[in-house]
Amino acid sequence: MSSSDLKSAAAVPDGSAPQTGGAIRIDRVTHRYGRGDAAVTAVGPVDLTVPAGEFLVLVGASGCGKSTLLRLIAGFERPTAGAVTVSGERPSPGHTAGVVFQTPRLFPWRTVRGNVELALRYAGAGRAGRSARAAELLSRVGLDRAGDRRIWEISGGQQQRVAIARALAAKNPLLLLDEPFAALDALTRERLQEDIRQVAAQTGRTTVFVTHSADEAVFLGSRIVVLTRHPGRVALDLPITLPRTGVGGDELRGSREFAALRAQVARAVKSAAAE
Repeated sequence: MSSSDLKSAAAVPDGSAPQTGGAIRIDRVTHRYGRGDAAVTAVGPVDLTVPAGEFLVLVGASGCGKSTLLRLIAGFERPTAGAVTVSGERPSPGHTAGVVFQTPRLFPWRTVRGNVELALRYAGAGRAGRSARAAELLSRVGLDRAGDRRIWEISGGQQQRVAIARALAAKNPLLLLDEPFAALDALTRERLQEDIRQVAAQTGRTTVFVTHSADEAVFLGSRIVVLTRHPGRVALDLPITLPRTGVGGDELRGSREFAALRAQVARAVKSAAAE
């Protein structure tokens, strides 16, 4: 992992208070790869407004443009047509959002704490406060006893927790996650889903999460957008009214409401993939 990758995931040190702002506006966005006859339209046209504090899940079959749309929101790429704004401004890599990728992209020669402290350094945190702030972030993701361990000494799920802590080092109102649990076993994935759901509620950050799983989408999201196969367009825009606090993960997954929503999203994904 390069230092530029790390800067993409951290900007200014996060405070403990809930974040404000982070409203996203996607205005008639289309994005193409290539030129001329070889050009492929990956996304669009797409119109979406995401209010501050919402947990939006982008779901769809592989190749539907979910990750492309996330990269446009992060500012890693500029749309071919249309505009993307976050809090009224054009997104800027390293400043607009904390980002968690599908693979953790950690520095293996540093400790768990060292990876988070380095993110804080890139974020502009002063040397004196980095250690305490890193400890707070690791505690938030359940790694308060793992700070001195090397990356190769912890599990894949724990590595993703480090990546989440590093993304939270950025004091910006937006958190973006690109299928971060796809490579994990089912039990670890469920535990981390509960973790990220809780972290989003505690911080109040606007969150955009990419997945191909209807189950994961319903469990995490306060809103789900299903995309068609390429070019990705909005096939379903569904608010989720399930309780976000006070209910355990197993209880929520076992409810009739959850099952009905999961079935609805799964049908929409299958139908959208056939369009």
